[in-house]
Amino acid sequence: MTTPPPAAATTLPFSLLLLPRAAAAATPSRRVRSNPAAAGRHGGVRWTGGGAGRRRQRQRRRLVGLCWAAVVQEDGVLLPKEGEDEAASGAGGRYDWREEWYPLYLTKEVPDDAALPLTVFDRQLVLYRDAGGELRCHEDRCPHRLAKLSEGQLVDGKLECLYHGWQFDGQGKCVKIPQLPDGAKIPKNACARSYEVRESQGVVWVWMSESSPPEEKKLPWFEPYARPGFSDLSTVHELPYDHSILLENLMDPAHVPISHDRTDWTAKREDAQPLFFEVTERTPRGFAGYWGRQRTPHLRNLLRFEAPCVLTNTLEFVDKDGREQCFSAHFLCRPAGQGKSMLLVRFGSTARSPLAMVLPPWYLHQNACKVFEQDMGFLSSQNEVLLREKVPTKELYLNLRSSDTWVAEYRRWMDRAGHGMPYYFGHSTLSPPPVPAVVEQAPAGAVAGISASFPAKGGVGTTHAPNPTNRYFRHVVHCKGCRDTVKKYTSLKNAFAVLAAAAVAAAVLAATRQWKAVLLASAAALAAASYACNWVLSLITTNFIRTHRRL
Repeated sequence: MTTPPPAAATTLPFSLLLLPRAAAAATPSRRVRSNPAAAGRHGGVRWTGGGAGRRRQRQRRRLVGLCWAAVVQEDGVLLPKEGEDEAASGAGGRYDWREEWYPLYLTKEVPDDAALPLTVFDRQLVLYRDAGGELRCHEDRCPHRLAKLSEGQLVDGKLECLYHGWQFDGQGKCVKIPQLPDGAKIPKNACARSYEVRESQGVVWVWMSESSPPEEKKLPWFEPYARPGFSDLSTVHELPYDHSILLENLMDPAHVPISHDRTDWTAKREDAQPLFFEVTERTPRGFAGYWGRQRTPHLRNLLRFEAPCVLTNTLEFVDKDGREQCFSAHFLCRPAGQGKSMLLVRFGSTARSPLAMVLPPWYLHQNACKVFEQDMGFLSSQNEVLLREKVPTKELYLNLRSSDTWVAEYRRWMDRAGHGMPYYFGHSTLSPPPVPAVVEQAPAGAVAGISASFPAKGGVGTTHAPNPTNRYFRHVVHCKGCRDTVKKYTSLKNAFAVLAAAAVAAAVLAATRQWKAVLLASAAALAAASYACNWVLSLITTNFIRTHRRL
């Protein structure tokens, strides 16, 4: 996919560490006219409000009473108005979630010596590098007795199942069975199902269809990353809510001044204001348009969503020296099962701010983690309500024209494409998950679920326990840089603590006051250094908690 040339701005506040404030002139995109007649052609259930739905709706209206009546009478405030549902539904057409490229991982974070378990919706995959360094992807299931191949190890570039030692090559063909008699042939169907993967611009993508060949034209391509001197800050985050909730959050600029107030010295609560939106394109694969703040209408930001899970923002302008500059933000949101998602965040630019060049990468990474932790509580609860209520979002959301246009557009796109997804919650239709998440994620009990979801090699303990609300689990295990930083500062902390204790012991044994003073001062300095290392470790691995929520 080529990122459009008009200007755009990122929606998450920590991105502004990389972006100096600048104005840009916007050029409208070509309009694509929707086909209203195609609305409603999908496999989901169109919500009519009948039966139990009407009862729920009446109960909800009774609960809010006069407040509800006052809100719905505000002409033009809420989305959608009467008669807009069908017109905004756009062209439907065939959609199959399997015939898409999904972002699996950042290329630089794929381990060289271990298999990596990943999921796309409910499909469990294993990603690894073979002996030649080429990326390979199979179904995470041994054809022998269904053990997870990701629990195995790499032996001379071949993936070995640690249950009985069966080994598989890069094509998924079994090449060794230790228990097979001499002279016996390996069964032809002793193969692991393989999936096509591509590495493009630092991201590993997987084609999920088993019957259709990969469509290279659908492989996302971001033009700014091909520009000379373009650099980026990329991070991986595993999050405990559905990818549709995550995408809603990322395309919602209205929440940034409130939820992320002063997170990176740019988002400020007092900057919350009405926004304006203009949808310029609707297609079966997504939508695009401009938005901006009413106090600064000359700054028109472009937002583009493209199936299955790519959200892009780009800002281009000419700086004071007459040079063209480009800032781009990409949010690659992989569905990782019910109530789970994995986000690849990429902030890139042709010119970086001095602050971003001075701060170490781990500090920027922990700030990104802080942003997601600020949203995590209410996004998780939003996910729970959608699953519990089992009604379309138009029955639950009060979408404002001045803040929630992209959210409504995204849920309407789900109406158009949801028939080709395992499950979805659209604006007017829905198809809930047929299998409960507890069965999908932990079919053999809690212990098996924890073992199956463990993302990488590591120890067992409170820090390393696979907990989707724990920052170490959500980010550090997926980031080589942060893992190396944790190891380094852990070693330094322990070394400084030992040296401080030795200095105190030497001070006790010292014969003169001068030496006692010197040794005690050294012990204090070493203890302070150990504490500083512990502070860095805490910053990298400990969740952010709002002040008013702390005990």
